[in-house]
Amino acid sequence: MIENNTDAHILVSMTYASRANSDVSANDFNEILQQAQRNNAANGITGMLIFNKDYFLQTIEGPRAQINRLLYSLIADQRHHDLQLIETRELKHRLWAKWSMNYASPTEENAAIYLKYSTTVSFNPYLLNAESANDLMRELSEV
Repeated sequence: MIENNTDAHILVSMTYASRANSDVSANDFNEILQQAQRNNAANGITGMLIFNKDYFLQTIEGPRAQINRLLYSLIADQRHHDLQLIETRELKHRLWAKWSMNYASPTEENAAIYLKYSTTVSFNPYLLNAESANDLMRELSEV
């Protein structure tokens, strides 16, 4: 029997926000980032991750089946909670093709970019709509 896996040719993008558990350290985060870069490269997934001490904001893109599998493992990951999807959509072309996982954290140099997209003085990705989340990540990747 020949398996028809047309799903592998359907690219999707998924953006989500989640809350970091209070015990996630800088070392834990570096491990998360390195693990994501390795696993994503092996599974044809690319993306962008923003992290501060309280929140994750991430866009991942790749074959629909791979993104769905990754979503299940993200939901089960005990290092964060309250995962909320901001946007899921089909893609014609990848936006993050150069990175298995690009990363940005709040710095003095990019503080104005965070404030531009924030509705409060502190960064809270739960308050971003899909367009603002995507624009924020694009702008931070250019810094």
